Amino acid sequence: MKQDRKPFTILIADDDPDDRLMVKETWEDNLLANGLVFVEDGEELMDYLYRRGKYVQLKNSPFPGLILLDLNMPKKNGREALKEIKADPDLRQIPVVVLTTSRAEEDIYRAYNLGVNSFITKPLTFETFVHIIKTIGKFWLEIVELPTP
Repeated sequence: MKQDRKPFTILIADDDPDDRLMVKETWEDNLLANGLVFVEDGEELMDYLYRRGKYVQLKNSPFPGLILLDLNMPKKNGREALKEIKADPDLRQIPVVVLTTSRAEEDIYRAYNLGVNSFITKPLTFETFVHIIKTIGKFWLEIVELPTP
């Protein structure tokens, strides 16, 4: 991570407990200083961002610096959440990376049309998944210049 950059929270919206665990373990194994927060569906994602319900105590906290978003979640799917995030002037600057099982051209096109920063299809093997998480971390935490959350 760049020396002058303060760690920021990374918000991960994914309903798959195995995927959440793999991301958490990969992050910890690579000693990345950024904290991870996990939500399990699109409604919880928006509650976190809008500081509603169980997240009301975060009202004066900075927004996350990056969102990893699964498209296929219960209650409110990732497509709906992405549309809402990118339509909100207070949230739209947060980079969103779609990390999903979908390979559908329609999903890729629609996600970019809604303003996603990148679209990544979850791989089938554990080793490749770990490699992708490491690469996401390196790219977004060490290479890209982001606005201060």
